[in-house]
Amino acid sequence: MTESKDNLIEPDKPKRHRLNADQKRALKVATVSVFVQQYGRKAQRGVEPNDRRYNRDIEKALKQLSPEELDSLMRDDEA
Repeated sequence: MTESKDNLIEPDKPKRHRLNADQKRALKVATVSVFVQQYGRKAQRGVEPNDRRYNRDIEKALKQLSPEELDSLMRDDEA
């Protein structure tokens, strides 16, 4: 019965853990992949052309990356 106060308050909440380098890279690759799919979808006839729903913060971050880093993130699954 040595449970911490946090566990008593929210017993269903999982404990947080730090991500290792491989997990961080996989998360970045997944985020870039989803962004590219949303950003590059085909235009739809008769619909507002500026209705794309993608994260502007991710777009800003990707624009700040070097071309080599962006390429390696986009091509991660091909390695």
